[in-house]
Amino acid sequence: GINAEYGKEKGKGQKMKPLLTSYKVLFITLCCIVVCLGKYTPDWNSLDSRPLPTWYDDAKFGIFIHWGVFSVPAFKSEWYWWALDGSKDPDTVAYHNRVWGPDFKYGDFGPLFKASFFNATQWADVFARSGAKYVVLTSKHHDGFCNWPSQQSWNWNSVDVGPHQDNVLLIAQAVRQRNITFGLYHSLFEWFNPLYLKDKAQNTDQYVTTVLQPMLYDIVNTYKPSIIWSDGDWEMSDDYWKSKEFLAWLFNDSPVKDTVVVNDRWGSGINCHHGSYYTCTDRYNPGVLNPHKWENCFTIDSSSWGYNKLSHIEDYLTIEQLISELVSTVACNGNFLLNVGPTADGLILPVFEERLLQIGEWMKVNSEAIYGTRPWKYQNETASNVWYTSKQNVVYAIVLGWPKGNVLKLSLPIATSSTTAELLGYGKVDILPKSSGLGIIFPALTPDLLPCKWAWTVKFTQLAQ
Repeated sequence: GINAEYGKEKGKGQKMKPLLTSYKVLFITLCCIVVCLGKYTPDWNSLDSRPLPTWYDDAKFGIFIHWGVFSVPAFKSEWYWWALDGSKDPDTVAYHNRVWGPDFKYGDFGPLFKASFFNATQWADVFARSGAKYVVLTSKHHDGFCNWPSQQSWNWNSVDVGPHQDNVLLIAQAVRQRNITFGLYHSLFEWFNPLYLKDKAQNTDQYVTTVLQPMLYDIVNTYKPSIIWSDGDWEMSDDYWKSKEFLAWLFNDSPVKDTVVVNDRWGSGINCHHGSYYTCTDRYNPGVLNPHKWENCFTIDSSSWGYNKLSHIEDYLTIEQLISELVSTVACNGNFLLNVGPTADGLILPVFEERLLQIGEWMKVNSEAIYGTRPWKYQNETASNVWYTSKQNVVYAIVLGWPKGNVLKLSLPIATSSTTAELLGYGKVDILPKSSGLGIIFPALTPDLLPCKWAWTVKFTQLAQ
């Protein structure tokens, strides 16, 4: 070995060079190993250099689930506890005192979160039929209640109180059995956690080190989510949350390091600047191309993310509105994460189920214009109510309303002698060349013969570049 050779030649300078060379090679090799194994360092320049896993960009459509203790009162929104004891919203306080009584605390809702009719298999079936490729479940919202048996949230989790079951595990298993990717939402802060309030007051980090970070590592190591959807970050900096350190571990050493994606809510001022994809604000849809991957987290119930007993039929978006939101999002380089709020009993109400199944019905015909696509050089034509997507040499024009006179007039695509046009779900359609753009002759069909009910896709090949 090196030591033996060095001992034999001790004092002979001419034998030192091979030895030094060997050490240099070993040192360089070890450095390379360290660099390769620890590719990403805890700073945003390094973390942002990580390529986006392709699966996420291809998926396009996911389901968001807001479900927890807030589903029991189900009054106005999932921010019930804050409205009751934080901002002291007059309507919420009056409702609470009238229905539950002034001595009934938010924590008393925990045992009432029973999930008596919850069926994870049924949920997963609905999600699969909707065409969703991923699901994001609230592991913990701002009230601190955990949908898994967290050691940092003793007696305030779904195993110790309420349904006495691991909701995260049950839903993860069910959706994965249907080849749907599983992700977790996690709130960084907790409104009334004493350690968090103490940290804010005294500039310490006890909450982060003893509660938040152990929770984050736990959900990743235990459930291996492919998405970490962070929230509740805005009151404190990314340094306080130790976000960069967690993400460096997540990208380098975690069990999901090759597949995981994260959003942009990791500290005050971070959103819309750092992350695998941007969410910027709730229901974010810029309507124009954003070169950085982004996501539109959107609600079927326009009034709330959690189940809201006060919602009326006009609060629920129509299928036409939802498809418009989906299509415009994908055309501009976004993913569409559509939220449902189950009841405390564990039911997905028929209005939510209907909308999801309608999207699935539309996807059966038009999915090739959504999944795996990328933005075209143009995103839309307002006059024609058309949005564009593309896939290699194919361009898709998704028109949100059946064209008047059965002729779709487009100014942006330029036809060549080889251009073909197909109405998805129907077949080949004729092209009318024009001095600027082209026209597509839609078939004269009765409503029962339409390829789908709400929006229609023309597939072009061999357009002029």
